[in-house]
Amino acid sequence: MLKGIIKIDKKTKNLVKRLKAHDIAVIKHKDLDEIAAFALIKTKPKAVINCDQSISGKYPNLGPLRLLEANIPLLEVKDPNFFNFIREGDRVYIRNGFVFCRDRSFEVSFLTKSDVLEKIREAEYNYKYEVTKFVKNTLEYASKEIDLITQNLNLPALKTKISNRHLLIVVRGHNYEEDLQALRSYISEIKPVIIGVDGGADALLEFGYKPDIILGDMDSVSDKALKCGAELIVHAYPNGYAPGLERLKTLNLFAHILPCRGTSEDVAMLLAYEKGADLIVAVGTHSNVIDFLAKGREGMASTFLVRLKIGAKLVDAKGVSKLYRHSIRFREIAKIVVSALIPLILVITVSPKTYQFIRLLLIRFRLLFNI
Repeated sequence: MLKGIIKIDKKTKNLVKRLKAHDIAVIKHKDLDEIAAFALIKTKPKAVINCDQSISGKYPNLGPLRLLEANIPLLEVKDPNFFNFIREGDRVYIRNGFVFCRDRSFEVSFLTKSDVLEKIREAEYNYKYEVTKFVKNTLEYASKEIDLITQNLNLPALKTKISNRHLLIVVRGHNYEEDLQALRSYISEIKPVIIGVDGGADALLEFGYKPDIILGDMDSVSDKALKCGAELIVHAYPNGYAPGLERLKTLNLFAHILPCRGTSEDVAMLLAYEKGADLIVAVGTHSNVIDFLAKGREGMASTFLVRLKIGAKLVDAKGVSKLYRHSIRFREIAKIVVSALIPLILVITVSPKTYQFIRLLLIRFRLLFNI
């Protein structure tokens, strides 16, 4: 039997901000992706109840498998009334295939690893169809959004100097933590301009970095990050409507508005490029079909066009942590020690004064310990 306090939200990214260890998370997340799963795992919930299909068969999403690998029970409830019935803070218990809450019971099913692996295999058969549809949509929309690479943006005047500098764009995407860790030396030595895209700003703060610029629709970035002193740019629709601006007004924060098609990370790249950045390094960005299917997008036209425009100026750091993993071996330490001793031995051999000083130290040492 499982029992605990309910935390509930339609958006998993919002739920994890409130979720605590041993809470029971209730989500409504079709095709649970890896990024959302890892965010849930970090909070260590007692169980996760999904009010939608954790894996529908549209594509082989790995979120459910990651939860089960972390020994977090994953349940699905079929009754559509469950999500609207329960309230944040309700105490529930789960037993014999039912979840009980406030004198009501709802049937649930536990997903097992074998269930998920079987569904992943089934999804792989459907993947070819989804990829074909995705590519067709990408090409269709690319022809409509060609102005992304033929026209320049109406850029805001920023205090942050970008021209002729390296610029780091951080998105809270897959493996962003490992890749940020791998880039610590680069950030320390080069000191690039840093842009946090929405929740990427919080990721930077977690690593001890303050973003110079925060850009996005402002729906998944914390108040703390917004108040850190970074310049704020709200990504608006092409017609100028910027839903995220209202939130900043309530916080009494000034923000630039940048209307543009595409995703916020696309806009961040275009901003960096058109402001004259010497090199653009991207961490955690979405760049493949699985990434975009996980976000519920039917194509990646803007991303394709933006990367086509930026070209060689863009370095995608996704996976850099796996590219180079260095561990110090005893042999290497021994080499360093020997290298340090060689000049010391030479100095002792060549300099009579140093030689006599070392002899005096040895005599004092013998006298001290009666050797």
